[in-house]
Amino acid sequence: RPLLSDLRESGAIEQDADVVMFLYREDYYKEEDENNTNICEIIIAKQRTGETGTVKLTWIPTVTKFADRAYE
Repeated sequence: RPLLSDLRESGAIEQDADVVMFLYREDYYKEEDENNTNICEIIIAKQRTGETGTVKLTWIPTVTKFADRAYE
């Protein structure tokens, strides 16, 4: 999974940003893993005025869309 420290060599992005979010899909890296098919994580790595954490969404590649997991 991507980490905030991955931005260290990218100038001042890590310091200056108010919000940093990463997208991560396990099945992009491990095609044989059927359990994580079309699950995407939005990793909120930095947020100056709020909480950080991870939100799981469903990735719908046929229409290039993310959907709430509750609507699966």
